[in-house]
Amino acid sequence: MELAYVCEWEKRPKSTHCPSIPLVCSWSCRNLVAFSTDLKNDDDDKDVSHMIHIIDTEHPWDVYSINSGHTEVISCLEWDQSGSRLLSADGDGQIKCWSMSDHLVNSWESVLSSSVDGDPIVALSWLHNGVKLALHVEMSGSTNFGEKFSRVKFSPSLTLFGGKPMEGWLAVTVSGLVTVSLLKPGGTLLTASESLCRLRGRVALADIAFTGGGNIVVAATDGSSSSPVQFYKVVVSVVSEKCRIDTELLPSLFLRCTTDPLRREKYPAVTHLKFLTRENSEQVLLCASNQSGSIVECWSLRKEGLPVNNIFQHRSPVVGEKQPTILKWRILTTTNDLERVSAVALPKLPISISNTDLKVASDTKFCPGLGLALAFHDGSIQILHRLSLHTMGVFYGSSSSAQRPGDESTIKRQRAAGPALHFKALQFSWTSLALAGVDNHGKLHMLRVSPSMGQVLEMNTTLRHLLFLLEYCMVTGYDWWDVLLHVQPSMVHNLVEKLHEEYMRQNQALQQVLATRIVAVKASLCKLSTATAARACDFHAKLLLIAISATLKSLLRPHVLNTPDKSPGDRLTEICAKNTDTDIDKVMINLKTEEFVLDGPPLQSLQQLIQWVGDFVLYLLANLPNQLMSSLEFLHFTKSSHGPDWTVKWGSMVRPGFGFMRDGASLGMLREMLVMIRIWGLLKPGCLPTFTATSDSQDNMQLLFRLLTKLWLCSRDDGPPQDPDESLIDECCLLPSQLLVPSMDWLPVNDGVIVKLQGKHPLRLQFGKASSLPGAGTTAPLEVFTRSPGSQKMDNLRCIHMGVCPTEESKACTRCGCVTMLRSPNKTNAMKQWEQRWIKNCLCGGLWRRIPPTLT
Repeated sequence: MELAYVCEWEKRPKSTHCPSIPLVCSWSCRNLVAFSTDLKNDDDDKDVSHMIHIIDTEHPWDVYSINSGHTEVISCLEWDQSGSRLLSADGDGQIKCWSMSDHLVNSWESVLSSSVDGDPIVALSWLHNGVKLALHVEMSGSTNFGEKFSRVKFSPSLTLFGGKPMEGWLAVTVSGLVTVSLLKPGGTLLTASESLCRLRGRVALADIAFTGGGNIVVAATDGSSSSPVQFYKVVVSVVSEKCRIDTELLPSLFLRCTTDPLRREKYPAVTHLKFLTRENSEQVLLCASNQSGSIVECWSLRKEGLPVNNIFQHRSPVVGEKQPTILKWRILTTTNDLERVSAVALPKLPISISNTDLKVASDTKFCPGLGLALAFHDGSIQILHRLSLHTMGVFYGSSSSAQRPGDESTIKRQRAAGPALHFKALQFSWTSLALAGVDNHGKLHMLRVSPSMGQVLEMNTTLRHLLFLLEYCMVTGYDWWDVLLHVQPSMVHNLVEKLHEEYMRQNQALQQVLATRIVAVKASLCKLSTATAARACDFHAKLLLIAISATLKSLLRPHVLNTPDKSPGDRLTEICAKNTDTDIDKVMINLKTEEFVLDGPPLQSLQQLIQWVGDFVLYLLANLPNQLMSSLEFLHFTKSSHGPDWTVKWGSMVRPGFGFMRDGASLGMLREMLVMIRIWGLLKPGCLPTFTATSDSQDNMQLLFRLLTKLWLCSRDDGPPQDPDESLIDECCLLPSQLLVPSMDWLPVNDGVIVKLQGKHPLRLQFGKASSLPGAGTTAPLEVFTRSPGSQKMDNLRCIHMGVCPTEESKACTRCGCVTMLRSPNKTNAMKQWEQRWIKNCLCGGLWRRIPPTLT
């Protein structure tokens, strides 16, 4: 099977006699899935609650259900381009905008709304923000991200002063009305409505697309296959503080099946109308159906020459005159008779469909973005090529009779039990590597879509495809959860290495932009294999290290106003890189200490971050001998700009911290922070990290700096790599007898579902019940991942202990599992500024979710 069945999550209905019936489903670029249900009250069948359910795909059991307040059936759900706001519309013309409360994915509130009273909404979309990328398969081997993913010139639907796109949404009603709501900078809405054409008629189906010139195109049909499919150009503007809508009729089309004498009456109803992509208004997909079957047609808008009457053929042509042209819809292709279509999903990946890109995609069997999904009433799903409509892959549902064509008893059982299981809504993920669907029995399904549609590929080709999509997610900022579905443990090491090689080939400016994002991608990959799990800890520690370093350097201020080109932080980095002295005081002498003069309160409030730096340096140095001894027979070091180019034999296990042993950049960053802390300690001794030492006369900072410098000298980028000498190893062996080595709480146990999806067997999960199934990341747990029930809980952002049974509400990252308190216990400005940096996102860029009290 080309599609592997992955998950099934069941929603327990509130009423035993009235199961929940899902209607629509939508998948955001941050891997949040929203779907709707209608629940009847047990006491009153007329009392219906129209619910919206939102999950993040990494924790699908933690569902957030909203009683939407809609008075009629919810007909549309649409995420915005950032994946943080959701629009819902119903059959009474009500439109609501939902946003995260406190930036938590499991806490939502309605902040804005608009309505067209009594006029059901049939199509809904956010206005375009003018950002459009094209993904070029032809350039997948290029070393430049700008060539692989090019920015396409595209105008926003509406702009504010200075060219900033104006936010808002557009909806089409069943009576042929188009309504626009614009979000003004002050937070208020500016609304307007206009008829699509002079003669308003019933609109049963509609869809919305955008043009590069900033116009909006609406496709509409009254639901009859014998009626034309109409297209309208919609232009939105703001004149004298009022919203203005101008509409214009565009060329229309009649379905091919209605012109075929054999099928003229066979498919009377149009059941699905979709533009192939929302940025391409020149290609449309139409599905006509009857009670038992369907047919799908793909149309394209083309410019054609207008034939000239014979009377004017002999007229002498005027210089420069061109033949008149018109726009006309031409059918691209059509399918044969199909089973009845119940849902359609179109790809969101913006793959270029030029002839060269299509040929390369065909040759390399790169299929993401090329296929659209059709769900049928028999429970099956077909992936068809978006242009040719040829079958690329087929999935047979668990109750599908097509799975066992000759089994008559199966068909009889289905008829006796009621309607067959089939999808009523279907949505592709943003890289087209997964499908989410809701069925007629109230269940949510997740399907894994192979990048090659099940075709057997060489390992290098498979890795190149996955690498290409990971790079796309890095550049766009989209979540890469669906790409990880296809990464096997044996691929992790090669993917991490190749990803870093491609990153190092980019220009310095782009590297700086993607610096933390690539570390987060590496951490996600390394969690998928027990052989690389320790490296995941290292990458998360590196994210925290980078953030603390940037925060501490930002406190430095030049002593005089006429500052030189370099900031105090840059000068600190430059001096520490040139000065290889192992004496911290000699390095400190070369700095302008007046730039480090700060008031006492900021330093004191940041003490827990300073303490983490000191503990981390002590942990790395104290574990250096163990790291070398345990990995000596398994690892081979070579020159690399991001640490060791290491190969691990199966069964070997390196410990957390190993990745820093040859990471000269990170070790240099630690040296810089020790120098800063040393200077601040002279001004405010209370900010210094505290160590439990056996001798009161020992200078702990001096000792750690000396050993850290020796290790840093072995791994500098401007020299050949060296193994630590015996004197350094001997001194590190003595460290535990001189200082109490802390146990580093790197991260809590990752309770997400991605590590459990590496196998081919389907998982069946239930809402409200966390998964306890073993996965790839827990078959051989490392010491650092285990937590006893009586262990201290750690606030991973504030670097403080919360106690064994925390009383404070907490939140956790949906991607890495980082835990922090929901409300700040700090009153100082310096710590509040640190916490404000992570209000919307975690260190790794993941979203926050409130931890249920039972899990806390």
